[in-house]
Amino acid sequence: MELLHGSPSDLEGRSGREKRAYAFLDRIGVDFDRTDHPDQPATTMEGCAQADAVLNVHTAKNLFLCNRQKTQFFLLIMPGDKPFRTKEVTGQLGTSRLSFADEEAMARFLDVRPGSVSVLGLMNDREHRVRLVIDEDVLKEEMFGCHPCENTSSIRFSTRDLTEKILPALGVVPETVRLSGSDG
Repeated sequence: MELLHGSPSDLEGRSGREKRAYAFLDRIGVDFDRTDHPDQPATTMEGCAQADAVLNVHTAKNLFLCNRQKTQFFLLIMPGDKPFRTKEVTGQLGTSRLSFADEEAMARFLDVRPGSVSVLGLMNDREHRVRLVIDEDVLKEEMFGCHPCENTSSIRFSTRDLTEKILPALGVVPETVRLSGSDG
């Protein structure tokens, strides 16, 4: 794996969703670095470790969640090393018990597959059905790491670009939570 800058010059063999992610970042003027890992898709936080080392970033955990009735959907972004505690999140969001949303909802709202969930998937949620929730610790990092809607590549850009360019371009206002990752 090697550190590369910006969009690939050759998009041959890349999925439409990945191409759209790069085009979106280029269109709004986000400077980013990437690394490709097509032989070892990063489907778990452990799988992201090698890409993180190349990018010198801590890839955030991206969880696609829904309420019990499947009427509210959430993209929760939190530090990869912090445990997810449902009770802690539901208490701050004032919603019923959250669980992982199914693949069908993930494809319908974000146009991504399991293991490829990313804030960039929100560019496909034109009706704004998914609420973006970000742990405040993620926003304290200088750089933000994620997939370009495919887990065969990883990218990094400044957290400032996330909050000042990407989210405004998407028309998304995030909700911030403070997660301890503890049971108490």
